[in-house]
Parts: sequence; structure tokens; C-alpha cells
Amino acid sequence: MTVALHYEQHGDPSAPPVLLLGSLGSDLSMWEPQIAALSPLAHVVAVDHRGHGKSPVADGPYAMDDLGGDIVAVLDALGLDSVHVVGLSLGGAVGQWLAARHPARVRTLTLLCTSAAFLPAEPWRDRAATVRAEGVASIAESIVGRWFTPELAGRDRALITRHVAMVSATSAEGYAGCCEALATWDGRADLDRIVAPTLVVAGAQDPATPPEVMRQLADGIAGAAFHVVGPGAHLANVEQAGRITALVREHITRATPAGAQRTAAFEQGMRVRRSVLGDTHVDRAMAAATEITAPFQDFITRTAWGDIWARPGLDHHTRRLLTLAILTAVGNEHELDMHIRAALRAGMNPDELVEVFLHTAVYAGVPNSNRAFALTKDAVADGEAPSHVQPGPADD
Repeated sequence: MTVALHYEQHGDPSAPPVLLLGSLGSDLSMWEPQIAALSPLAHVVAVDHRGHGKSPVADGPYAMDDLGGDIVAVLDALGLDSVHVVGLSLGGAVGQWLAARHPARVRTLTLLCTSAAFLPAEPWRDRAATVRAEGVASIAESIVGRWFTPELAGRDRALITRHVAMVSATSAEGYAGCCEALATWDGRADLDRIVAPTLVVAGAQDPATPPEVMRQLADGIAGAAFHVVGPGAHLANVEQAGRITALVREHITRATPAGAQRTAAFEQGMRVRRSVLGDTHVDRAMAAATEITAPFQDFITRTAWGDIWARPGLDHHTRRLLTLAILTAVGNEHELDMHIRAALRAGMNPDELVEVFLHTAVYAGVPNSNRAFALTKDAVADGEAPSHVQPGPADD
């Protein structure tokens, strides 16, 4: 019998869906680095396993069929025929189950710090008995001690404290039931049934699923790519957040047909372009496209907006300021006027523009900045800025 799991959705529901399945003893907050980085590009769905986080608790023991069935029910509820699955530890085992039993539902599979079988079984049964008797808090510090390298734990005690609290908050029955699911599961015979393009990533210092275990997993799945990241222990997605996210993104992109990639890039670019420039401007530009200019509209939407502006390294506010400074420096008046007006319509205070243009005057020349001030003054006079803000100094 399935449990109605708690999940959160991030990003645009029309974008490619990415499903995040976490570790034993975690909640979906363990995926915060990936959620933040992937949401501008994907429809991200992060899930709490039964008895974890905000998901309901069911009496144990559980089996992998139960945990996998819960995920199928989530996909059905969201109307997702297929997803890119990213699973770590317990989540990786569930991801393997899903890819082997329901191959049509898995577009790509990413397995992080996991195994095809968590043997021997007896320690899992012992751990289940311990948490039922003493609570998950009794083992939380020892669990988190395996999640991060000693070097990271020593310099970021707040990170350790936060994760110990997360583990401690897990339901004893939910944790114990999932331990029993791992104790009874052996997916090694099903590895050759996995046909989804698969990425396997190990943490170099992971004591739970070390690289040699992950290598066996990768060898068992036809065509699987294998990487080791370090320093990194069991929660490598946190300790090596940038590297893991880049690998996931590259894997998903590589497995997507070129035509679909172009379509996805255009759609993503159009969403970002509208959010920055506004629907009126974009609609006018697209309506004015001709047979000659349409290829350029496609190019600029996919590359400038679907790639550069969509990158997670800088937020849109910072990119706006950079764009204004660069356009001022090169004297591109037409584009500068467009971006000034878009920034004001988006609620940017004219005083911020003043600071950008003063700064640019020092490094790129007074005449160009003087023209930028004039364009800003005209845009404010045309009512582009919110009524509660006023421009800074006028041009000379």
C-alpha cells in the first residue's frame, strides 16, 4: 500500500522534470544546493521518503517495492510520464528499482553514493531495533559523522549541527522501516535491466559506499559513466555541491536529443527573456520577426537568455547591473535604452542606475555615462519607474 509522500516543486512545470530522492535519515532540504542550481533550468521535484521529513509514517517493516511504489504514485499524481531521476544512498536504491521495474518512467538515472545491495543485512536490522528502542537521535551524530569528511566537519560546525538535527527529527518507525527495506533488497540481478542513460558518482572518502562499491554498480549498468569526486564523504551532493550539480546537468543535457535540447533552450530562454524585459517588449520583438530576422531571434533567445542569463552563478539583478555598465561602456545606445526601461519596469530604483553610470564614467568615459543618465531621465519621465521612487542627479 502506497503512502502519499510530501514533495516540493521548484522551477517551471513545463521544463524537463528532475526527481530528487534523498538519503536514509534525511529530508528534502538535503538537496538545497541542487534545487537552487537546477530550478532555473528544470521542473525540480524533491521528495521525502515515507516516515521522513513531512511524509506520513506507516508501520514497518518496509520493502523496496513499497518505497518505489510511493514514488510511482507521486509521478502519477503530478502527471509526469517520465523524469530524470537523481538518487543518493537510499534514494539511489529506489532510483535503481524504478529504472529496472518502470524503465519508461526514467529518462536518465543519476546514482550518488549508493549501492546495488547494502550487505550484510544484519546490521540494518540491528539499527532498526536500536532506533525503535532509543529513537533516531541516539545515532544521529554517528550517522552524520559518515556524511562529511572530518576536514569539513571541523571547519563548519553549523553544517554538522543542522544535519544532526535533521536526522534526529526523523520518525523512528520510518527510519527503522527503511533500514529493513535496505536489509531485504538486492538489486544486483536487475542492473542489466536498467536501460536509462546512467551516471554513477562516488565520494572519494565515503565510508558507506566507497568508490570500489560504486565502480561495481557502474560496471553492472550498460554504458554507465563513472566519476569520483573528492574530498567528499556520503553526502557528496553537499560537500561537492558545485561539482555534483555540474555532472548532473551535463548528464541530463547529453542524454537529451539535440532537437529537444534546442527546444528546451529556446523555451527556457523565452521564460528568462520575458522575466527580464517584460512581455510587451518580447511580444513586439517576436511579432516583428521576418524570415530574415527570425533566425537571430531564435539564436539570441537560446544563447543569451536560455544559457548565459539562466546560469546560476549570478542572479538577474546582478546581471542587469553588469549589462547596463557594459552597454554604457561600449556606447550601445539602443540596447542601453531598452535595458534601462526594462530595469525600471521591474522595480529597480533609479538611484542604483545612478551608481552604475557614475562608476562606469570613471572607467569607460564621461560622455557615454552622460548619455546613460539622459536615457534614464527620459525613461523615468515616461513613467517607466515606480511612482514612489525618484531619479538621482540629472545629466549635465
